[in-house]
Amino acid sequence: MKRAFWGLFGVALAGAALMLWLGLRPPPAPPLDARSPLSLTADSAVERGRYLATLGNCRACHTAPQGADYAGGRAIPTPFGTFYAPNITPDPVAGIGTWSADDFWRALHDGRSADGTLLYPVFPYTNYTRMTRDDSDALWAWLQTVPAAPDPNRDHDLRFPFDQRLLLVGWRALFFRAGVFEADPAQDAVWNRGAYLVQGPGHCSACHAARNALGAPSPATPAGGLVLNWYAPSLTALAEAGVQHWSAADIVTVMRDGKGPTASTLGPMAEVVFESLQHWRDDDLQAMAHYLRRLPPTVAPADGGGVRVPNRVVPEMQARGENLYRQHCADCHGEGGEGRTPAAPPLAGNRAVQLASPVNAVRVVLHGGYPPGTAGNPQPFGMPPYGFQFSDQEVADVLTFVRGAWGNAAAPVSPEDVRRLRGSPLW
Repeated sequence: MKRAFWGLFGVALAGAALMLWLGLRPPPAPPLDARSPLSLTADSAVERGRYLATLGNCRACHTAPQGADYAGGRAIPTPFGTFYAPNITPDPVAGIGTWSADDFWRALHDGRSADGTLLYPVFPYTNYTRMTRDDSDALWAWLQTVPAAPDPNRDHDLRFPFDQRLLLVGWRALFFRAGVFEADPAQDAVWNRGAYLVQGPGHCSACHAARNALGAPSPATPAGGLVLNWYAPSLTALAEAGVQHWSAADIVTVMRDGKGPTASTLGPMAEVVFESLQHWRDDDLQAMAHYLRRLPPTVAPADGGGVRVPNRVVPEMQARGENLYRQHCADCHGEGGEGRTPAAPPLAGNRAVQLASPVNAVRVVLHGGYPPGTAGNPQPFGMPPYGFQFSDQEVADVLTFVRGAWGNAAAPVSPEDVRRLRGSPLW
């Protein structure tokens, strides 16, 4: 018995030691010839860094509403609690003014602060680790030119046990491997440039990826992710946000203008277009489109979660929803859901309406939907909010009708899910 006990104890101790080593081990040295796929050598380091900050949409997270640029404080709600983005201005007390370029590289590449503190992966170092050292140094050079702001950092408000930072050792051991992007020799230069943008500074998978119960990406699951109380649809599933069947020109138009022939961006994605994508260089937009079109297509999950609606009540909900639609929606979206361009998109056959997850449709009806104002779409039409006018049941009724009419075939929406999503719209 004692021998078995000590054997199990030894196995547990070895497992703990391995977990500790995996979670705290230094990252491998990047390849000596690792250079950024972004051909920006004509720019100064500062101008290159300014553009990289735009590519990464750094301002959106690190700037609170009405706050100084990059002074932190913006709330980022997650299933684990609320994170508050830190001050990354050169202020020596509140910001990162005492950091070195090496410290900054360590944060991006290995998820560690200047003092070695492990960073929560809400800061997407799991993507930024793909960035090259020359791009990190350029971004660092530009950050030194940002006006220093004395705004103090705010502590995260996390639920137990997620407020125990020591648990990040185990998380990193299980889910994080540092590594700079390496070009795929089987692909052309444009594909590799797009892959670097999407996987690295653009950090698209930080939103558009399914995650497990511990917040780690789940590559085996093709679904998108719930981010900031919106659903970021899968970029590989044709029924969600896959664009493998689109032309490169249409992809670029939507990413740059926020609106294209068959799609509009709303919610957090509208902010990404406004703050970041509309300012990308054309060759980078083209490279991203080239890469996204060649992602292997997957099948979207049929179950979007949420509360199931009993079959026996669906016909009544659809009948009530049809009446509401005729009264409030048909003037813009058409009697048959055909839409009224350019003001209102068609709802018949609309894949955003038919996502397995009804989250985005619910939030648009409750809080309205507004594409960003861009150079290519300077006066965007918007969807007015109905949350003040419709009850939870009425929102569920009209969406249950729309998601099942004109050939649409999505699951009904429950009033319980509507009630859960009535919180702050954030966008």
